[in-house]
Amino acid sequence: MTHAPFALWITGLPASGKSSIVARLVPRLETMGMPVEVLESDAVRLILTPNAGYATEERDLFYRALAFMGSRLLAHGVDVFDATASRRVYREFARTLMPQILEVSIECPLEVCMERDKKGTYRRGLEGTSSTVPGMQVPYEAPLLPDLAIDTTVVLPDAAAEQIQTLILSRLHA
Repeated sequence: MTHAPFALWITGLPASGKSSIVARLVPRLETMGMPVEVLESDAVRLILTPNAGYATEERDLFYRALAFMGSRLLAHGVDVFDATASRRVYREFARTLMPQILEVSIECPLEVCMERDKKGTYRRGLEGTSSTVPGMQVPYEAPLLPDLAIDTTVVLPDAAAEQIQTLILSRLHA
């Protein structure tokens, strides 16, 4: 499928379901001939800032670099996904580099995210070994006007992936 490349920023609290949705969405798009590059923050962070912590300055630098990397891939015709960006300023900066970005808000109450947490992010926050967990010690800033909002307490990952696929296709054919 020939199309103008797009960027998709999926945002939500840790353990809200972002990665599960992306894992189901990517094969759907690839089957349609739309290969995507997922800028997985944990993996990219190890390359860009292997010794970085999660202080505000370090997060600011990381998200600026991630948005720049995404914009360069997009400029070369590669569709790009990111599933983080807990602050609006990070997403707004990404939009300055990639005006065609689609923003999807994954909505899930903090208590449910804490129950789902397989990585131990919230446990570390509660124990005090992490002081920068979005939604706990640092604010999570939900999008004000996302292109799509999905409540993962009622929408399963496969259905969420289908909704995002529909959004992407509608924008490509607009």
